[in-house]
Amino acid sequence: MSKKAKSEDRQIAEELAKEVAQLTEALQRERADAMNIRRRHEEQITSLRTSVKSSVVRELLPAIDNLERALKHVPKDIAKHDYVKGVSGVVKQFEKVLADIGVERIKTVGEHFDPEFHEAVAMDGGDGHHEIISEELQPGYMLGGEVIRHAMVKVKK
Repeated sequence: MSKKAKSEDRQIAEELAKEVAQLTEALQRERADAMNIRRRHEEQITSLRTSVKSSVVRELLPAIDNLERALKHVPKDIAKHDYVKGVSGVVKQFEKVLADIGVERIKTVGEHFDPEFHEAVAMDGGDGHHEIISEELQPGYMLGGEVIRHAMVKVKK
């Protein structure tokens, strides 16, 4: 084989090696893009699930609130009645279902007021420097670190 033929073979081999390197790099980029698309899709699905859960819980909260209010105003003479126990059981069942799907009740009484989680609807005077929640007027709830409904509270200084 002549020097010219060997040189041409070497040149062809180098060109093929460059082409293989380019194709390998392009394949790696495509794989990375596909993985990013899958990851974004999973994130969107998770976000959608959370959004749907939040929406359903938001619709159920007024009914839960009314059951809890009813239990707070039960006359003492029927407090031990089976009907009252049944309503109390329904409220506990709601609380369990909410907890099972990741819904958390926002802490209120005794906590520092935080407008990210609480909505102050009344304020008692005081001589302190910090706003502390003295009473919960309506519970607030969170799901996945996001507020579904702010807690309505009474605050004192």
